[in-house]
Amino acid sequence: MLRLALALLLLAPAAALADECDGLAQQIASATGGKVGRRSGPSIDIKVPGSIKIDLTCRAQPIVQASSSDPTPSAVFFRDLSIASERLVGESAGTVQAVLGKAYQTSLSERRKSFIQQNGWSASCYTDSSGSIRTLCSVGRIPPG
Repeated sequence: MLRLALALLLLAPAAALADECDGLAQQIASATGGKVGRRSGPSIDIKVPGSIKIDLTCRAQPIVQASSSDPTPSAVFFRDLSIASERLVGESAGTVQAVLGKAYQTSLSERRKSFIQQNGWSASCYTDSSGSIRTLCSVGRIPPG
């Protein structure tokens, strides 16, 4: 009986994090006009119209990322990722979109992953002109400490 009680106590934080992540995924799907898709471990797919793929990963701090196989991601790519990120980091979608735009342009010009930190959150973009995923950008809170 004691072992069962201890096991339940250890699982309770993981269940609470899963519930928070599921709730956040619902908020993001609603804000972007998408639907919550498959969950795999700490990651949840969010299906949005078009060729954009959005993924929410909940670990110590949640991260939302979007990928595109288009040679140049559309304005909708950055708009949807910015709207999703607004829920995550508490900045306006316009502010997030401006930082993502800088990260994307830096990645293109310097041919490397670009990482920008701002006000307790970060944005990063990676571009690959020859890969199946041409652009991968993410936004998340920076863990304290």
